[in-house]
Amino acid sequence: MTTALFSHSASQLHDPGIHHPESPHRFEAIMRALSEPVFDELDRRESPEIGREKLHWAHTEEHVSEIMRAIPATGYVALDGDTVVCKHSGEAALRAAGGICAAVDAVMNKDVDNAFCLSRPPGHHAERHRAMGFCLFCNPALGAYQARYEHGVERVAVIDFDVHHGNGTQDILWDDPNMFYGSSHESPLFPGTGSVGETGVANNILNCPLPSGGGSYEFRKAMDDYIFPAVQSFKPGLIIVSAGFDAHREDPLASINLEDEDFGWVSRRIVELADELCERRLVSILEGGYNTDALARSVALHVMALMNATD
Repeated sequence: MTTALFSHSASQLHDPGIHHPESPHRFEAIMRALSEPVFDELDRRESPEIGREKLHWAHTEEHVSEIMRAIPATGYVALDGDTVVCKHSGEAALRAAGGICAAVDAVMNKDVDNAFCLSRPPGHHAERHRAMGFCLFCNPALGAYQARYEHGVERVAVIDFDVHHGNGTQDILWDDPNMFYGSSHESPLFPGTGSVGETGVANNILNCPLPSGGGSYEFRKAMDDYIFPAVQSFKPGLIIVSAGFDAHREDPLASINLEDEDFGWVSRRIVELADELCERRLVSILEGGYNTDALARSVALHVMALMNATD
């Protein structure tokens, strides 16, 4: 299989401050891991900036304008208690959104089988009207609408295994019966959404809360018993993955105890789903993961699964 890696140096320049967990060191650690010889076959591509008009697929004009106006010439601006921007954050966010759209193009045009977008800031907490949780624009939703509006894909499924619920993706896809969002996440935990009763306009939202202290058993059961069967029933033309690695037992921001291999397992299973359901069409984008060593190891397993390089 041919796997593309979309990234840009602007992702490293997005700097929310020295003590912020969403650090440029995350990007650096992953790039080091993906420089190993096993990844030589990656098709490495530069993430372009998204056109501003496409941001309105997922966000209001007011939201987009407010974000871009907030970018400072120097120093830092806090959009809320968690979400901080510097002078490079605007370009980084536009390239994160543009990267997933370009990845969708590459997959839908059959240039590559699948793609991983190594980008910052993350996206799944950004709601239609507001930034939050380190996120400025909702990259997975924008990728889903790129597939629809540019390639005519009727149904897109987003699978999110970040430890935090993707309230932004849920908010944007809620009223669209041809968009599916399935999430496993710790509960209770930020942002406080993601209960099993949140099901969308047409049961197109599926939340699988995991108890604090849970681990491999609870995670794999949620995927195997609920999320994967729901995706199979939905029959998407493309699968997008919000690939967060902060459910790792070494991560400082949550209390789920996954091991490296759990991320390898879920990645292989999603690759199998894409092969079964949508001609291998799969695009993944980085979300959370804040212990850089665990993050780099887990992303390496994720990308190896995309490359079909694991057993």
